[in-house]
Amino acid sequence: GPPRIADKVIHRQSVRLGRTIKLLCPVEGDPPPLTMWMKDGRTIHSGWTRFRILQQGLKIKEVESEDAGTYICKATNGFGSTNVNYTLIVIDDASSGKDSQVPEGSNGEYEDHSGKQWARPRFTQPAKMRRRVIARPVGSSIRLKCVASGNPRPDITWLKDNKPLTPQEIGENKKKKWTLNLKNLKPEDSGKYTCRVFNKVGEINATYKVEVIQRTRSKPILTGTHPVNTTVDYGGTTSFQCKVRSDVKPVIQWLKRVEYGTESKYNSTIDVGGQKFVVLPTGEVWSRPDGSYLNKLMITRAKEEDAGMYICLGANTMGYSFRSAFLTVLPDPKPPSAPVPPSSASSLPWPVIIGIPAGAVFIFGTILLWLCQSKKKPCSPPAAAPAHRPPPRDRICVSQLPDKDCISSINYEEYVAQQQHLLSQGPALAPAMASKMYPKIYTDIHTHTHSHVEGKVHQHQHIQYQC
Repeated sequence: GPPRIADKVIHRQSVRLGRTIKLLCPVEGDPPPLTMWMKDGRTIHSGWTRFRILQQGLKIKEVESEDAGTYICKATNGFGSTNVNYTLIVIDDASSGKDSQVPEGSNGEYEDHSGKQWARPRFTQPAKMRRRVIARPVGSSIRLKCVASGNPRPDITWLKDNKPLTPQEIGENKKKKWTLNLKNLKPEDSGKYTCRVFNKVGEINATYKVEVIQRTRSKPILTGTHPVNTTVDYGGTTSFQCKVRSDVKPVIQWLKRVEYGTESKYNSTIDVGGQKFVVLPTGEVWSRPDGSYLNKLMITRAKEEDAGMYICLGANTMGYSFRSAFLTVLPDPKPPSAPVPPSSASSLPWPVIIGIPAGAVFIFGTILLWLCQSKKKPCSPPAAAPAHRPPPRDRICVSQLPDKDCISSINYEEYVAQQQHLLSQGPALAPAMASKMYPKIYTDIHTHTHSHVEGKVHQHQHIQYQC
């Protein structure tokens, strides 16, 4: 199950300045949990020289005022995690006034004749003293700090390889006696430098190891595998990094190859090996404890034009080295639609594209329906037409009464002429047509003519007949 607290915890802890304290983390679990410690939200690691993470808890040596705060032990296994919280209070004896006088020589605190509380020395800037092994090239400078306080005010002496340094080597400026300045370093300046800080109450010390590196006539070297080829989503963020080893601080610069035909986009380019490159803004160069230097190139909101070849260039006075890598930018999942030239055939509006075929279908359907309607009633050609009579243009309706649908396929005037012709034939035609057509006797024929304002003239002829 998840880790659990196996013992009672006193969450409020106090310690005197300069002493050692151990904060326990009494947790257990199956499987056994892994633990990590945090102070005020920051993870404690091996770089915190006075802090040591043990299996049972956290040990802090030579407690400083800045060590006060909130500590969390986080225990985690595959089933969950649990926290053990502490609030650490650091008591400064010089200001508390709670301690009574103690015998001299016990390395404790006591009062002088004025009644002021005395305190052993302590370093006031421990964060600036964490780097105790320092490597510098010949001709460079270095500053070793041992700023301390105490009551009475402590004194300081500097030693090199356990031998006191002369006042000339230390410097005569008393205001800077807490800092040892070593300028224009030479190979013989290498060694161990120790500061001894003491007063009547006690003594503390700190040792630095200084290594002066001979200048070598060599150019910088790019270590590791970086930069490496990288792929990023469109609009995403990525980075290239470059690690350079050099005996002096190098200049690290990033270049991007300019693709052929895009030179006009950039204000200035440089020519390297027959190819054009643009120099990119460079961020801060970080110095690492192993003597190398690190720099990163950030690429935010990646676009298609960010893709291409990038070069990390490390240079010093002896030469330069470089390494290249490629960036691939994945395409935009929602690219904007390209406008179509108005001259193309597809530029017609969609109502026109749809309307033209629909209109054609409608017209064709109307004609087809009209033809079908005209064939609904039976029609037959005349039986015995005389030789001198011209053939009719269309069929003759045989219904008893003239119908608009039957005679719509011929001109109305032609229909009237045909009827009058039949009447003029009289009995000669009647026997031949007796079986198919009834004789028609007209009783009244009159014509109406209408004139309109627009200048149009319409003529209507009314025919009344009997069978």
